[in-house]
Amino acid sequence: MSKINYSIVDVFSQGKYTGNQLAVFKNAGNISDREMQQIAKEIHFSETTFILSDKESAGGYDVRIFTPNEEVPFAGHPTLGTAYIIQNEILNEPTDKLLLNFKGGQIPVSFDRQEEIIWMKQNKPTFGQIVDSNKVSEVLNIGKESIDDQFPIQEVSTGLPVIIVPLKSLEAVKKVRVNKEKYYELIENTDAKAIMVFSPETYDSTNDLNVRDFADYFGVPEDAATGSSNGCLASYLIKYRYFEKSEISIRVEQGYEIKRPSLLFLKAHENNGEITVHVGGQVDKVAQGEWFLS
Repeated sequence: MSKINYSIVDVFSQGKYTGNQLAVFKNAGNISDREMQQIAKEIHFSETTFILSDKESAGGYDVRIFTPNEEVPFAGHPTLGTAYIIQNEILNEPTDKLLLNFKGGQIPVSFDRQEEIIWMKQNKPTFGQIVDSNKVSEVLNIGKESIDDQFPIQEVSTGLPVIIVPLKSLEAVKKVRVNKEKYYELIENTDAKAIMVFSPETYDSTNDLNVRDFADYFGVPEDAATGSSNGCLASYLIKYRYFEKSEISIRVEQGYEIKRPSLLFLKAHENNGEITVHVGGQVDKVAQGEWFLS
């Protein structure tokens, strides 16, 4: 029976057993699409990644990302966690930067060894349709008055689209309970299949925003830390001058409601109408082992 090596890391962590869990498989180029999907479903983390080879291709490492339900073209915490494994288990030496090749495009990753933060530069954002607040309040099971109507509810993408929903308070964030029937009705007409809510009130006063991310479509009822959606959020904050400026460097907390407290660092700025986004966080290795293939 053949086998393959894998590691488990916590991404956007604040120490081991916090942040978002990720399983990373190395030298996975010979595994079929079907078995990759079966492995991701068996592990049942929000995402599992497969590094196809320990050799670079087109200047970067080819990586595929699977949720429990399907393959996705890009995701945030898999980018940082996979880069961590490449540096520590394939290169086995410090490096300043890497390139990862996903179906959604090539993503640059850099390493700040002093702060122990790994950063990814996300794709140029695109802004999609504005979503009706009445429909969203029904999906989230909160009153429409909890939604901050100074800003739109909108689809945004830096590689994987999400619906961004501004809420007024932490209390409103806590009250969110997704109505699955209404949720699936909503996403029938949107490119985005995930919903991120955010609030300027936080559990930890040193943080700037609190967020929650819901993605039942991908088999992830609630995500502990969502790098892709937070990149979309950073773009949104710049576009609508949420903090009344064209450049931000902020701390975002996530995962508190599901007992996986996570911390994400967002940097973004606008120059000549173009928004540039970086999302960063810390990574902790938890385990490693061998997986027996069928």
